[in-house]
Amino acid sequence: MAVRQNQTDCRRRAAGRAVLLPALLLVLCCRAAAERIRYAIPEELGRGSLVGPLARDLGLSPAELPARKLRVASAANRQLKYFTVSGESGNLYVSERLDREEMCGESASCSVSFEALVQNPLNVFHVEVAIQDVNDNAPTFSKAALHLEIAELTLPGARFPLEMARDADVGSNSLLTYQLTANPSFTLALKERPGGKKQPELVLERELDREKQSSFELVLTAVDGGDPVKSGTVQVRVNVTDANDNAPVFSKSVYEARVRENVPSGSLVVRVRATDADAGSNGRVSYSFGNVPDGVRALFSVESDSGEVRTAGPLDFEEKRKYSFGLEARDGGGLVAHCELQIDISDENDNAPEITVLSVSSPVPEDAPAGTVVALLNVNDADSGENGQVWCELSGEAPLSMVSSSVGSYKVVTASALDREQASEHRVTVVARDRGSPSLSSRASLVLEVSDVNDNAPVFEEAAYSAYVAENNAAGAPVVRVRARDADAGANGRVSYWLAGGSAGAAPYVSVEARSGAVYAQRSFDYEQCREFAVAVRAQDGGAPARSSTATVRVFVLDRNDNAPRVLWPASGSGASGSGASSLPAAFEVVPRSAEAGYLVGKVVAVDADAGRNAWLSYELVQASEPSLFRVGLHSGEVRTARAVSERDAAKQRVVAVVKDHGQPALSATATLHVVLAESLQEALPELSERAAGADSPAELQFYLVLALALLSALFLLSVALAVLARLRRAGPPAVLRCLGAQRFSVPGAAFPADFCEGTLPYSYNLCVAPARAVAEGAWLPPPLPSVPAEELLGAEPCGKPSPSSSAGAGEPPTDTDADAPQVCKPSRSRFFL
Repeated sequence: MAVRQNQTDCRRRAAGRAVLLPALLLVLCCRAAAERIRYAIPEELGRGSLVGPLARDLGLSPAELPARKLRVASAANRQLKYFTVSGESGNLYVSERLDREEMCGESASCSVSFEALVQNPLNVFHVEVAIQDVNDNAPTFSKAALHLEIAELTLPGARFPLEMARDADVGSNSLLTYQLTANPSFTLALKERPGGKKQPELVLERELDREKQSSFELVLTAVDGGDPVKSGTVQVRVNVTDANDNAPVFSKSVYEARVRENVPSGSLVVRVRATDADAGSNGRVSYSFGNVPDGVRALFSVESDSGEVRTAGPLDFEEKRKYSFGLEARDGGGLVAHCELQIDISDENDNAPEITVLSVSSPVPEDAPAGTVVALLNVNDADSGENGQVWCELSGEAPLSMVSSSVGSYKVVTASALDREQASEHRVTVVARDRGSPSLSSRASLVLEVSDVNDNAPVFEEAAYSAYVAENNAAGAPVVRVRARDADAGANGRVSYWLAGGSAGAAPYVSVEARSGAVYAQRSFDYEQCREFAVAVRAQDGGAPARSSTATVRVFVLDRNDNAPRVLWPASGSGASGSGASSLPAAFEVVPRSAEAGYLVGKVVAVDADAGRNAWLSYELVQASEPSLFRVGLHSGEVRTARAVSERDAAKQRVVAVVKDHGQPALSATATLHVVLAESLQEALPELSERAAGADSPAELQFYLVLALALLSALFLLSVALAVLARLRRAGPPAVLRCLGAQRFSVPGAAFPADFCEGTLPYSYNLCVAPARAVAEGAWLPPPLPSVPAEELLGAEPCGKPSPSSSAGAGEPPTDTDADAPQVCKPSRSRFFL
């Protein structure tokens, strides 16, 4: 990355003006280390002065600034106060007056470092602003006047060191030269000292005569190398004394010492020593500081008698690593010697790493890819060497890792995919340790919230639901409640329910409430029309795009006893027992008077459209002309004689049976049979005539009787002819001709379908008896019932099962062990319709 370094040379020119002109900023471009921008500005710039176009140097256009949110941050907040960045233009400005001497002291170089942060995407750049020295400090002397005492016997050429001036500037601005006012007795000489500094010395040019002149007033001027130059002056007062012709001499011109930081006050740093060849007071030496800053006097002290230099205050390696100042030794005669003391401060691991959280991107969407930057950190240790070498790590179980972006800066990135459903937030601790001994560490907590993404579809508690609803329910009654859960949050986890489909015709039956998932019946159910159906319910969340899942709801309709038994035989018209005013035909059962107990009179056939126990039918005799003569089968509905028919029994009998189901409550229906006791049809005709006489005139009755006889005769002859033909075709024995009625005729099929949806079924029957044999059951000719569809009979939908066909043929002879005995076949019972 190309980084621009701005260098600005500021020069102050005093051409009769009293104000400081702003410095001219010159921008030079060069390649620098990646992600680092450097500027150079002069010190003493006022607030609001332009440092450089930071946004432009970062490659940001003015249109991008609102979105990228350019700002500056620094781990050393005391440095950040000097600069600010404009949110509109992106330029870097001075926010507080810069004083290089205050900021960096005597250091040759001075710079301020901080970070420039941008968002969307998050990134950090390091900015370094070099503070260039301006010649704003004039040389100064620690004293207003220098006092020298020179013995009058001093030989010409003697040198007397003078106090060096101090200039707070650096570089060429602090290079001092000295000037002395003209005097024939003295000149000025400069002595080169270690470090390039020049020591002024007063040189005696000719002998002194105290009697002629006992003192001299000179002015020493110190001039720096700045532009414009600055100078400082001090008066040099020379007193001519007698006979102190030896000045103190230090054992070393430069003393070097090393002391650890944070040593207690009063600790010995070094001891200096100077000797004087003179005796008495002229040879007694005292030690003191030369021209040193006040900061040195606050940290060090010197014993005037012993020359011991001790600490007077706490030393901090991070504040200043080296001190250099001068000491002087003065004898009793006023002669002075100077030396320089250089003290190096040794670093100790007394500073724990400082962690500064520059930025945190929270919350982070759970679908953020691995490597997404979620936080920027700056770690700084004020110590040096191994004490200032820091390594960082993350403590805690979280899918995060730390990556070093540059010196002292770290990025916290996602190490793997995030899942809000497993953890909605991650708490980690950043641990920074230095490599000192003992090692120091610091910690900082980071809380990363994970925002939800619609990555989970609703899940039903059950894959399939079963509901049981009794028929005849009220419309709007609850059927079942489905529930689906979505692991997402907010709208992504808000589930609504819809009908997605189902079995044919099931949709109008039920509805589902969108919020609760409650399924309600839309109408009343009828078990006889629909016994079960299935619908699909879809659960859909509120995400974008939405996710959904389906579950099957199977509804089973339970039967209720809402259908009374329906009597199929005898038909309701034939069962009417009213007076002769009825014009409907009546069915009669003919029972011979020779019938024994158990003789089958007839069968009550009934069906029930319900199912289960609600369709179990039972039969009871509730009324009869001769209650002791007849009985009804409880489950079969067969009406049989309870005893043998006697001559005392009336010829006409009326039997009423009731049919009940087993529902709760039970429903019932009645069936009425009319029975005529007669040995033959001819005997029954008078009874029939008597019954019909009340309804028709004698002429009409005679007409109906003749017509009935003719029809019966024709049917009888046709039956005999068909029997003979069938017998001849099978080449049977001729004995068959003696008993035309010995053949059993079976019905090809039942009069009703074999399956009436689990209801009871009717059947047809015939009867054949032999002489001197009481036959309990026989085959009856079926009544001429009309062909009525099963739907009309049951009033419900058919089940769709075919009716089984009869297995017996029309001409199949009966299987009988007494087939060889002579038989007399006659109708044991007959039905007649009038």
